[in-house]
Amino acid sequence: MNTEKTLDAAAGATDTRKTKIKGIVFQAGPLIALILLMAYLAFASPNFLTFDNLSNVARQSAFVAILAVGQTFVILTGGIDLSVAAIAALAASITAVLLTQPLVLFGTDFGFVPPPVAIAIGLAVGIAAGALNGWLISRFRIPDFIATLGTMTAFRGAALLVTDGLPVPSFNASRQLPEGLLRVGGGQILGVPVSAIIALLCAIAGWYVLRYTALGRAIYAVGGNRAAAHSSGISISRTKIMTYAISGLLAAIAGIILIGRLNSANALMAEGEELRSIASVVIGGTNLFGGEGGVWGSIIGAAIIGVLGNGLNLLDVSPFWQRIAQGIVIVAVVIFDQWRRRSMTRI
Repeated sequence: MNTEKTLDAAAGATDTRKTKIKGIVFQAGPLIALILLMAYLAFASPNFLTFDNLSNVARQSAFVAILAVGQTFVILTGGIDLSVAAIAALAASITAVLLTQPLVLFGTDFGFVPPPVAIAIGLAVGIAAGALNGWLISRFRIPDFIATLGTMTAFRGAALLVTDGLPVPSFNASRQLPEGLLRVGGGQILGVPVSAIIALLCAIAGWYVLRYTALGRAIYAVGGNRAAAHSSGISISRTKIMTYAISGLLAAIAGIILIGRLNSANALMAEGEELRSIASVVIGGTNLFGGEGGVWGSIIGAAIIGVLGNGLNLLDVSPFWQRIAQGIVIVAVVIFDQWRRRSMTRI
């Protein structure tokens, strides 16, 4: 009997170790995919692993990575935000106009707005736009997809009104964009792009909120089981509004960084980037139905998309084939993610 108990205990311990190892491997899937992709590109193109190229990848990926952090918050609640790129364009357009044109209200010329104030206004616009999304969804009980699809169009229209359909600064601008803003978008610190550093700081802040704050716990609870969260006293409406407000803030930060990178802003900038942010979150392993995932996976997902696009350019692949390849990668990763979840359920 003792021998049988010992064997059963040993078998149970072995199964537990196998389960843990399998779980770690599955959770590390996006990181493993990124490492394998980089290894292949390093072999296929001698220019890939150069410092300048990797710095360029980080700079180009920073915008999507910041959007993906905000999108992670939204998707964890079981929602989706199609308006993040439009919010980025609106916040960037308002900021750029305030930086290059004197402020005129009710016929009174208030002169130029100081750069810190202009940036603060742009960030406030992002928060307000995101909070509006959350309020519409929670107040009128409409699907997140439909609500943000409508506001995406409205925010783009508002940006067109602000810029009069012209790039900013235009030929009749009173002054150019400040050098400090250009350094934020295109500058480097010790060879590392400033925009990538800001993206990393946004990811750290997002990770902290999700892991160590009551709001983070509420977000996971709402996405995991909305009825149980409500029964526990969590306000679904307040959580939704705050989540979308955070997404709007991060979109505004990304838009302002994009001004510096492009040395310009326009109402149609970053079109389609909302889909890349969603793809980054999905590739990073966050459950589209909410309740499971995290910020770091989304950062890895954004890096995979950035590395893939850069590698295909280095390999001189046609832009048409690049779209096909990126679509195949996204679908393949989603298939793998669903298989992973089913496998973990059976463990």
